[in-house]
Amino acid sequence: MADKPHIVAGAENPEKLTGLKKGKIMKVAAGVPAVISSFEKTIEEAGVNRGMKALFHLNKKGGFDCPSCAWPDPDDERSGIAEYCENGARAVAEEATLKKLTAKFFSQNSVYDLGKLSDYEIGGKGRIAQPMFLPAKGTHYQPITWQAAFTKIALNLNALVSPDEAVFYTSGRTSNEAAFLYQLFVREFGTNNLPDCSNMCHESSGVALGESLGIGKGSVTLEDFYKAEVIIILGQNPGTNHPRMLTALQKAKANGATIISINPLPETGLMGFNNPQRVAGVLGLNSSLTDIFLQVKINGDMALLKAIQLLLLKEEMANPGMVFDQDFIGKKTEGYAAFIEHIQSFNEEQLANISGMPLTKIQETVRVLATKKRIIACWAMGLTQHKNAVDTIKEVVNLLLLKGSIGKPGAGTCPVRGHSNVQGDRTMGIFEKPSEKLLNALEKNFHFTPPKKHGYDVVQSINAMHDGKAKVFFAMGGNFLSATPDTHFTAEALTKCKLTVHVSTKLNRSHLVHGEEAIILPCLGRSDVDGNDEESQFVSCENSMGVIQLSRGVLPPISDQLLSEPEIVCRLAKATLGRRSQINWDKYADYDVIRADIERTIPGFENYNERVRLPGGFYLPNCNREGDFDTSSKKAQFNIAPMYNPQIAEDELIMMTIRSHDQFNTTIYGLNDRYRGIYNERRIILMNEKDVEKRSLKNGDLVDLFNHFDGKERIARKFVVVVYPIPEGCTATYFPETNVLVPIGSVAEKSNTPTSKHVIIKVIAQ
Repeated sequence: MADKPHIVAGAENPEKLTGLKKGKIMKVAAGVPAVISSFEKTIEEAGVNRGMKALFHLNKKGGFDCPSCAWPDPDDERSGIAEYCENGARAVAEEATLKKLTAKFFSQNSVYDLGKLSDYEIGGKGRIAQPMFLPAKGTHYQPITWQAAFTKIALNLNALVSPDEAVFYTSGRTSNEAAFLYQLFVREFGTNNLPDCSNMCHESSGVALGESLGIGKGSVTLEDFYKAEVIIILGQNPGTNHPRMLTALQKAKANGATIISINPLPETGLMGFNNPQRVAGVLGLNSSLTDIFLQVKINGDMALLKAIQLLLLKEEMANPGMVFDQDFIGKKTEGYAAFIEHIQSFNEEQLANISGMPLTKIQETVRVLATKKRIIACWAMGLTQHKNAVDTIKEVVNLLLLKGSIGKPGAGTCPVRGHSNVQGDRTMGIFEKPSEKLLNALEKNFHFTPPKKHGYDVVQSINAMHDGKAKVFFAMGGNFLSATPDTHFTAEALTKCKLTVHVSTKLNRSHLVHGEEAIILPCLGRSDVDGNDEESQFVSCENSMGVIQLSRGVLPPISDQLLSEPEIVCRLAKATLGRRSQINWDKYADYDVIRADIERTIPGFENYNERVRLPGGFYLPNCNREGDFDTSSKKAQFNIAPMYNPQIAEDELIMMTIRSHDQFNTTIYGLNDRYRGIYNERRIILMNEKDVEKRSLKNGDLVDLFNHFDGKERIARKFVVVVYPIPEGCTATYFPETNVLVPIGSVAEKSNTPTSKHVIIKVIAQ
């Protein structure tokens, strides 16, 4: 009999339905509805004056960086109307809210009662206004002074048998300055346990690109999109997750680019886009985007890519030197001959069948690619969260290498990061596997010997806490519990800690599933003024394309008891390390000093303080962008990967977790998924009509979802069936509601990323 999970109170969203209302699937994204939604949310949360002031400075040169996604801002002129999207506006509205949680709120609401609310209800309560402490066996958070909080955290850290018994997590919105100080403190404390949200999203991209091309970042700039002949979008839904990308795609298409979209769902933003800043967009004269839509099965991307490569090879053999860039291949790559031999071992009909695509559609795609050289490949979680994710991304690289489409204008790799500074955090050293070069620089510049043993990533951290090997959990931002897999297992792990600490702006579920003791440290947000108006500080961030730019808040903080993240780290370091620290943490009250130390530690930041003040900031070095590859041989590597084709039983389905349109990561803005025609409900499962019929179900039926990975039964109860145009055998559900089904032990090879896009389930009628 399968093991039953131990249920931790408040660990997941309550099993209550809010009343599904079904509408039509929309054919175009954005337009007037997006504008209305943006302003309604902003005024509701922040009021007219405060809200409009925030939006006016959002993503402007000299303003503050969007706390939502990491899509880059234009290098040249930025919109005088609105340099942001609907989701960016909603993210700022939530941060700029006038609602605040004081000691009175926490005294009136127990942790248990708050845990019975949904993530949407919890997040809507407002900004946390003062430090809060939950004592052992306590039922309510109570106020604590900043100094008392730092003292308590320091006592717990210093009482550990080893620094490796502490875990220090980072979310993707932490600034460069805070991230650098954070990793500096953690390594002087004595551990590399620095898991971050990259471990759950683009870790597979970093591994694949690092091994193939020598740098774990994308190679293109925004300008490259306007020069591209072909843009391939794989496993990504830009209309919901990166809406400003639609403007770049629209401009690229106007310049003649062909757009190829590869996805199990026909996402609205891939199909059409009404630009609300153009007359045609306001009038609803939609601009179609995708020229070729390849609706693969879940994880059918590798088979599709191999089929494309095989057909391109046949074209190359018929027309030598006309399809592949043989000059580039000969001078810049290794492993071509072995790769060609490998590809020839496949059959295009079999590959097409595995991918779920008709061979004729793949042949149409090949006819476009055969004559083009300026090709950009973009991807997101639809590729990175599979067991074979690293090899699939390397298959994308293989295609680009065959075409010579790296290191030239209008061509290259583009992993689209999901959170605003997740790439910057990694650049600053937030990584459980630090390079020898970084450790040597830290030792030289700060006169302590940093630990060399690799630390825990996210999955390893959860297992360590569950096994009692990690006793203190400290999170710099984020909603760890709702973001991670195997909800009940993760909740059990957190409750086994002696102390859990969260640096946060708003209340979230992770505050309610806690260790023996718990502390919430409220911090300033991106939109908040840091300091006084005359001498306010600024921080900096790195976007998806390696641009470093400043971010300066403009709104008065909603409480005088908020601290900035850099100040929180410095005060924690002083309390914990005391006289044994080799670092003068007080000097970092001036953020220019932090940037000066970053400059002498992290490559690419020469004249940091001067260049970050330039309008639009500056680009970090990128060897791939220059056509170079920092591998051991200084050449790009073709990869040979076996075909991955997992089999499922007749009564099983493959589930992928997705976001709704009213959501950014674990932050739920509302209950509507406008583009997919789903309103007022999140507990839904999108299913193919044939799969619904096979199970004697119908639209609107209630079902329970089961996963039995590794002999353990996981259950997500009370979901509404929604018939949807998704490939047969595939389903989609929203996270975090179905994270409970994602097994902690099911991870991508090499990157150890949870396989949230490939979960085998059974659907049983209630």
